[in-house]
Amino acid sequence: MSLHTLSIAELASGLQQKQFSATELARHFIARGEAHNGLLNAYITLTPERALADAALADARLARGEGGVLTGIPLAQKDIFCTDGIRTTCASRMLDGFVAPYDATVVERLAAAGTVLLGKTNMDEFAMGSSNETSYYGPVRNPWDTARVPGGSSGGSAAVVAARLAPVATGTDTGGSIRQPAALTGISGIKPTYGRVSRYGMIAFASSLDQAGIMAPSAEDCALLLEVMSGFDPRDSTSVDVPVPAYSKQLTPSVQGLRIGVVREFFEGGLDAANAALVKAALQVYVDQGAVLVDVSCPNMGLSVPTYYVVAPAECSSNLSRFDGVRFGHRCEQPKDLMDLYKRSRGEGFGAEVKRRIMTGTYLLSAGYYDAYYLKAQQVRQLISREFAAAFTQADVLVGPTSPTPAFPLGNQGDDPITMYLNDIYTIGANLAGLPAMSIPCGFLQGLPLGLQLIGPHFTESRLLATAHAYQQATDWHRRVPAAYV
Repeated sequence: MSLHTLSIAELASGLQQKQFSATELARHFIARGEAHNGLLNAYITLTPERALADAALADARLARGEGGVLTGIPLAQKDIFCTDGIRTTCASRMLDGFVAPYDATVVERLAAAGTVLLGKTNMDEFAMGSSNETSYYGPVRNPWDTARVPGGSSGGSAAVVAARLAPVATGTDTGGSIRQPAALTGISGIKPTYGRVSRYGMIAFASSLDQAGIMAPSAEDCALLLEVMSGFDPRDSTSVDVPVPAYSKQLTPSVQGLRIGVVREFFEGGLDAANAALVKAALQVYVDQGAVLVDVSCPNMGLSVPTYYVVAPAECSSNLSRFDGVRFGHRCEQPKDLMDLYKRSRGEGFGAEVKRRIMTGTYLLSAGYYDAYYLKAQQVRQLISREFAAAFTQADVLVGPTSPTPAFPLGNQGDDPITMYLNDIYTIGANLAGLPAMSIPCGFLQGLPLGLQLIGPHFTESRLLATAHAYQQATDWHRRVPAAYV
């Protein structure tokens, strides 16, 4: 069996038993990245020298008997996390030459666990997009069909995992940016509860929505990484001081008696019938294992998209004001005065979608419109949160589709931002409520993967991962690899 087809647990076992070294493992994945990245465009920056240095340290730790489960495991970091001494671009011309002077907490914790950094993955610019087509470095291609998108904004991370160019990758999820690309590329991805994983060193898009998570082939792989990434961080004011369970030790193949809430609104209008059939077939797997299906309703779920596209642009407008050409980032040539410096630096540095959201957010926060739009959106946000809370009095886990359709062709929705925004119609609600949610593969439609979404109450990542693991013990969708990358 090839190294790139092994799970993290299997790789860890092989390293511990000296079947291969961390350096050999790193070289294997470095070679895969160099061979396939030209077509997929999944990495912005490959870091082979750093990977080999990390691997040498991992081998030394393993030789001393000091290594943990993740020691020597290669991974890719989404290029939204600051990495000390390595270019961190957020897929924007604005940060094309920016080299971070420190590590994000996520990077720091995974490095301390002994992981090996393969590179920084491509993404939608400043995490704004659902197709990975807004990147300054060009679109990422879906390994299942390179004429199609991988989803976004964490499309690069999804592509490297789906093509097995890395065993695991980090992602961020503001409105579905881990779950939607996971669904479109046939992998597993989890967005934890807001505040569970530190946002320190993660370049902000919408501060009340952004959350870091993990993308990997299986729920078990996600659990191993998430338990290292999670935990309180005093450097992040939104970090929550709640104990972190050993997620990987709480996986169980049993869902006997689990109440699975089927969200009625997820299956009304707009959902492809074949997609709905795949989700219902996945639910039958749970029923066969002893779970109980419960019909639940969240009547205002349809308002999640317009609510999100008020809250997120408003916060983006504020967060991106720091990129002004003065302190860091892109600076225009020979500015005439300070105003010219601001205008041309920002005009040249930001792409069209980022500009669209900045302008929308600035308008929403302006005098006379704040109460009419932003305040109203926050009120609807609370209404959606309360509906989720009510649903969880009837069910332990909520389920539905992750994406309305399989991966669509590159360029297919480029001129229609509203249609693009609707790709997150099933995922945004969990972000607005700060809930943990994940997507797991549940089948194929016309040769393209689709995902099942699981949503839980706050800080129930263990329950979500165990529920996903139970499904993956009974199915093999998560083991499927695109033919060109086996």
